[in-house]
Amino acid sequence: MEIEDWPNLVAMFLANAEARRERPFLWEKRNGVYQSTSWGEAAHQVSALASALQARGLGPGDRVLLLANNSPRWVIADFAIMAAGCVTVPVYTTNTISNHTHILGDIDASAAIVSTATLARPFLEAARQFETLRHVIAMEDWGDLDRGNAVVTSWDDAVAEGKTGAGAVAAAAPAIDRDATAAVIYTSGTGGNPRGVMLSHRSIIANCVGAAEVLEEVGLDDEVFLSFLPLSHAYEHSAGLMFPVSIGAQIYFAERVDTLTSNLLEARPTIMTSVPRLYEVMREKILRDVSRQGGLREKLFSAAVMLGRKRYESPEAMTWTERIADRVVDRLVRDTFRSRFGGRLKALVSGGAPLNYGVGLFLTALGLRLLQGYGQTEAGPVITCNRCGRIKLRTVGPPLKHVELRIADDGEVLVRGPLLMDGYWRQPEASAEALREGWLHTGDIGVVDDDGYLRITDRKKDIIVNSAGETISPQKIELELALEPEIDAAMAVGDNRPHIVAIIVPASDFVTRWTESRGVSASLAELRENRDFIGAIGQAVDRANRNLAPAERVKRFVVVDQPFTIENGMMTPTMKPRRHMILNRWGPAIDEAGR
Repeated sequence: MEIEDWPNLVAMFLANAEARRERPFLWEKRNGVYQSTSWGEAAHQVSALASALQARGLGPGDRVLLLANNSPRWVIADFAIMAAGCVTVPVYTTNTISNHTHILGDIDASAAIVSTATLARPFLEAARQFETLRHVIAMEDWGDLDRGNAVVTSWDDAVAEGKTGAGAVAAAAPAIDRDATAAVIYTSGTGGNPRGVMLSHRSIIANCVGAAEVLEEVGLDDEVFLSFLPLSHAYEHSAGLMFPVSIGAQIYFAERVDTLTSNLLEARPTIMTSVPRLYEVMREKILRDVSRQGGLREKLFSAAVMLGRKRYESPEAMTWTERIADRVVDRLVRDTFRSRFGGRLKALVSGGAPLNYGVGLFLTALGLRLLQGYGQTEAGPVITCNRCGRIKLRTVGPPLKHVELRIADDGEVLVRGPLLMDGYWRQPEASAEALREGWLHTGDIGVVDDDGYLRITDRKKDIIVNSAGETISPQKIELELALEPEIDAAMAVGDNRPHIVAIIVPASDFVTRWTESRGVSASLAELRENRDFIGAIGQAVDRANRNLAPAERVKRFVVVDQPFTIENGMMTPTMKPRRHMILNRWGPAIDEAGR
């Protein structure tokens, strides 16, 4: 059956599992060695766990939170929730108590599936406030952790309980409505709190169809993926989980960031999806390693990069001697480099945030096929992607199959097709604003070239997308900073950066107290260079960071010597910061601090 013909995601999974049964499906490290869960075993656990959820009174439309690190059980839990007719609500493992409180209060979850005691602790603290959360399934032993009022069942017990009803669950799977909500994935909104994006089975299947069409040129056959990003991220959920399932691929789960190099050699993936930050780190590490080697190796490496860049950017200008040299360094340098990825990589896919052109060109010059795409959670999330036969590194490629894209009169990118969300959970006004006349208004500014390839040029929205692909509300960060007595105002910057950098205006009364207590008479321009003064501001930033999730925390900051006012053009008449004006003034300082 073609991917687009599947009635829903559960039927797609179960049919592929039936066809593969004993073949390996999901791989994770156990006792230092990668071990697999077969398709058949995964399907058995999915049906049994779904039956256990139904036995607890859960059914169509009920929301079940999924809080866990990437693992085979994460995948099994996701499909089990959907197989029970429920809706998966994946949440980040980095969520704070306040994050959990907001989502629990918004989504009215009936149950939750949680992995470790470490993750369960802040979650249960938040869950005490809500009576709707009746059942919790623990993937692992939580020891003597205080469960509060939650009724907790172990994973093994739940699977064992559901065995008798597993057959009925599997038989009913094809009847799940394709337009039913499969997942509600929370993404940051302009108000500071995350909002739930409702994605249907139809939306995610549409992404799988589009991904298959993008990669059909490399030949899809017994593929192996290495999963690195959190599965609670819409990009990894669709491109790194549902798409591999749709083509019957194997999925290896990377252990940690610092083990990625060894995991690549162990998994030997054929396709890998990730965010620009990973590729930035790879480039930095490769350059450091080559610099340490020095000598002939460094010269050959530099030649490989130079010739590869020229072959991509101006192949017609290459001389016959350069073409010969390019073939030589391909064997001597690029083959060795490609082997670091396991030696059988067909494509690297980059999404979730803008890819720096220099990073893309560097990896392309070293013989890797790098496909940059573009999307939003509201679109399942992938909208466009470069094609293997024609890669344009400065673009995010043409639209996926069955996706319409046009540019509005003001330059905004508009999208239409079966991939679109059904709206934001319990936010009809925001949904109507985002989805107008059937078109998703992305909030991004772009242009389409003569080949139909999209290039994103700007953002209408203030939401930050860091280089790890995480969406972050700057307003939330700024409000936390402004609560500190030492800070009058702040602006958070983080697009395409590995961490948040803040522009900070010190509070005038704090400046007065600080200078008087030390008997100095200094202007803000002088205080910006005073190490003790900067240290005092740093303490305030540290306090604000305690109320922020890891991705939101300020790692660097710049203290400015003038306030944001209407008079100097840095504040609107309604007292909102003019971000572009502030960045124009302090951009170089921000760039310096962000290094």
